[in-house]
Amino acid sequence: MAEKTGKVYLVGAGPGDAKLITVKGLECIRKADVLVYDRLASPRLLKQMKSGGEKIYVGKLPDRHTMKQEEINQLLVDLALEGKTVVRLKGGDPTIFGRVGEEAELLRQNGIYYEIVPGITSAISVPAYAGIPVTHRDYASSLSIITGHESPDKLDHSIHWDKVTNATGTLVFLMGVAKIGYISGQLIKHGRPPETPVALVRWGTRAEQETLTGTLADIEAKVTAADFKPPAVIVVGEVVRQRPQLMWAEALPLFGKRIVVTRARSQASELVNRIEELGGEPYEFPVIETVMPEDAGKKAAIASALGALDAYDWVFFTSPNGVEFFWRHLAELKVDIRGLHRARIGAVGPATAAALAERGLVAEELPARFQAEGLLEAFGPRLEAGQKVLLPRGDLAREWLPAKLRELGLEVTEIDTYETVVTGEDDIELLRLLEEKRIHAVTFTSSSTVRNFIE
Repeated sequence: MAEKTGKVYLVGAGPGDAKLITVKGLECIRKADVLVYDRLASPRLLKQMKSGGEKIYVGKLPDRHTMKQEEINQLLVDLALEGKTVVRLKGGDPTIFGRVGEEAELLRQNGIYYEIVPGITSAISVPAYAGIPVTHRDYASSLSIITGHESPDKLDHSIHWDKVTNATGTLVFLMGVAKIGYISGQLIKHGRPPETPVALVRWGTRAEQETLTGTLADIEAKVTAADFKPPAVIVVGEVVRQRPQLMWAEALPLFGKRIVVTRARSQASELVNRIEELGGEPYEFPVIETVMPEDAGKKAAIASALGALDAYDWVFFTSPNGVEFFWRHLAELKVDIRGLHRARIGAVGPATAAALAERGLVAEELPARFQAEGLLEAFGPRLEAGQKVLLPRGDLAREWLPAKLRELGLEVTEIDTYETVVTGEDDIELLRLLEEKRIHAVTFTSSSTVRNFIE
């Protein structure tokens, strides 16, 4: 046993969309030493762990469990007794059919401190993503949340179907897909009209979201015909009629698409945000990282070039990275940017020009083609033999541009202001998604991202 006992956070991960976790839940994940998670937790949340953190998968399927609940309970105790900060990450809210009571009780019995961090329950959020408000002033003023997967140790008919059926509001069943025939049959038997609307929403709030609608009379046949599998939320009640008017997620152009973003995480935010705005689910898997060069020869070349800024007639920037790392080196070497007072500035495209503008430098006109060939087409007529050109670039940049500039008689100084390296990031979750055919597209922004992704 460790000298100091750890602490366990029983955290609700929300319904699936990674952005629907609470602020406190995300804070817990980021400080955890160990993350014990189930199959409903978003892979994007797992990537929020600190470097060196341990992930333990304890997911359950209706017909098989990675680990029995009693074993999970004991695992949490054992990890805490080792002095670790542990997060037990559960889909939805941990207090709604999440067996958090059993886990908390064993922790209490062993004198281990714990916190329960609520999450957004799928009972409300998943219908909302399908355009179904669980309450509506014209249809339902109450809500009942019912398990569709009771403990096998309970006696039969532990759900009071007569009371459930006569409730005037919306009924939401969790974990009930396999028993949809029994559920609909009991509701009809105890008085609900056979034409009562029903909706099943599978993998709600995620890229795989799928909705099946029907009535109590025909929903079992529809589920069978569609081979509709769990996990799904079942909504019973008049509020389902609102779906055709209120469905919004399906209307987004990238709805249903999970898209891998391979750019370095520091550069991917704009693309990730845009994918989300259009209804897609981005999966960040940075296969490259840009870093400052460590080689003594490269560092000396950079220092020499930046120490003579006033000697250059032209400086061509071929990427936003080139701009960012150029400024990092200026700061590290304490070089005054005013040394560029006589140089003319060229940028390969609008993103590079924007990066320069953020730092107070204005690039001359943009080329028609945003690549090295376009840069030469735009500025070639203005170049004169004997002029000095500085090219701050990455180590994997093509040799085409400096070679062409030298052919025109210019003196070219190339400096590798940054290097592109493979991240070596854990790819277990991505491999699982690929094997399950749950990835719809992969984005590449350079040849190096393609090469490293395949490797």
